[in-house]
This record gives sequence, C-alpha cells and structure tokens, in this order.
Amino acid sequence: MIDLRRLHVLRAVAHYGTVTAAARALHFTPSAASQQIRQLAGDLGVDLLEPQGRGVRLTAAAESLLAHADAIAERWEAAELDLRAEYSAPAGQLRVSGFTTAVSVLLAPMAVRMRERHPQLTVRLRETAVPESFDLLFEGEVDLAVVDVTPHNPPLSDARFDQQPLLDDPYDLVVPDDHPLAGLERVDLAEVAHEDWIAPVPQSPCRPHVMSACGAAGFTPDVIHHALDWNVTAHLVAGRLGVALIPRLFQLTPQVPITRVRCVGDPHRKVLTCVRRGRRERPAVAAALEELRGLASTAVA
Repeated sequence: MIDLRRLHVLRAVAHYGTVTAAARALHFTPSAASQQIRQLAGDLGVDLLEPQGRGVRLTAAAESLLAHADAIAERWEAAELDLRAEYSAPAGQLRVSGFTTAVSVLLAPMAVRMRERHPQLTVRLRETAVPESFDLLFEGEVDLAVVDVTPHNPPLSDARFDQQPLLDDPYDLVVPDDHPLAGLERVDLAEVAHEDWIAPVPQSPCRPHVMSACGAAGFTPDVIHHALDWNVTAHLVAGRLGVALIPRLFQLTPQVPITRVRCVGDPHRKVLTCVRRGRRERPAVAAALEELRGLASTAVA
C-alpha cells in the first residue's frame, strides 16, 4: 500500500525542483523530506531520485509514478465533489489569488457580487505574482487563481492544473496627450520604433509581451526607463520620457495627461483561470467562474 503522504512529498519535489524547496513548502526539514522519499522508494522497490551534479533528479520510475499520483489527486477531487453533491449552494470559504491588475479589475468586483448573491460564502482574495499562484494552488492554499500566460507557467497539459482562457488583454500604445499619434484610432508600432521607450523591469512577466510586440513590428525598443508598476509607467509617459505599451485591463488614472492608442495587430496577453484539476465544478468555484466570465466580457472593450 502506497503511503499517500509520502507520495505528496514526491509531488512537491517535482513541483519545486529540489528536495530543499519542497521541504520548505511542506514545513519539513530537508532530511525528513528525503527520508519520506526513501521510504516510498523502499515500499515500491524502485529508485525515485538519482544524483545530478550537486542535486538530484527524478528517475523514470518516479515520473511514471507521478502521472498516476496526478490522476489519483484528480479522482479524489471528483469523489469529494460527489459526496458533497447534496450541498449544491456555494458556501464556506473560497480562496482566490491573482496578479495585481486582475485583483483590482476582476477579482474585487467578483467578490462583491458573490457576497451579494451567496451570503453563506466568504471570498478571500490574495494578490500574488503568477508563479506564487501556481504554488498556492499546488499546496491547496487557494481554490482558484487568475493568471496571465508567461514563459514560466506550467504547460496547459500539466495534469495537476486545469487552466482555461478567460480573456485576451490587448496592449495599447500610451503616449503624451500632445504626441503626434495621440489623435489616431490605431497605430502601427513601427511608427514609434525610433522613440525612447519605457518598459517593465526585466524580471516582470509582462516584459516578454512588450518585447515580442515590438519584435513583431520589426524593431527592438530602445528602453531608457524601467518600471515595476503601470502607474509609474504612465507618469513617466506623461513626463514625455518615452512611450510605452500598457495592457488595456489596467485602468489609467484619469488625471494623467496621456492617451491610449490601439495597435495594429492587437498585441495582447492571455489571461487564464486556473484550479486544481477536478475542482472546476465545485459550487463556489463554478459560481466565481461564472461571475468572472461576465466581468471579463466587458473589461477590455
């Protein structure tokens, strides 16, 4: 009989990449986490970890076992849903995470509507970076996350997560109010190829979107200023320090003297909802997803 607690430790090692990181997330010592995996390997009579440089990696047997473990986790979620089918009204707690703009524009209004329509349900919101949302989902600390697609996200085929499209969030060119392009309905980004640019900091998940949009227009932007926050970007543009791409989902402060101009080709980022596989049909999650889809339909019009 496989000890499911030991199996969870192995899943954590696969998710976090190292025994030390997995142990930290599970509140184990590294030696205790290693012992759990050794005991699991002994129970099964196979090696689950093998040396790789100064660390370890999963063996082929471990990868095979993890595929079964992910299927077990999904079936357990389905079984729990079946057992609670009689309690169909959203109730209890719903824990939701999302990146900053998603919390402001989508999750906060969703929480307000859920409070009005489902008084037995408490929604708890958590602003997080995208990678942390996946960690929190894996750890069972949140039930639902709104994330944008980045090169570091788990693939859509990852059996642990159910990731579904919510909306496409276009990037608009943002220029000072008196910029020659400010009066246009739509602009080709090639027209600002030689201007100074303001872009997200290199570690930002939005940085690749901005650079890809410029690359598709045939140039690499001359980035003079870097910003962490879209509000900072907006004020730098207002000061005529450069132009920028800002996602339409982000609501600019009305008093800042800048203008959004839509771009030819509509460069955009994709925003997804994500749950642990098998949890999308839970009443509270399903109700929240319905609200989010309604909000998303008008958020970037």
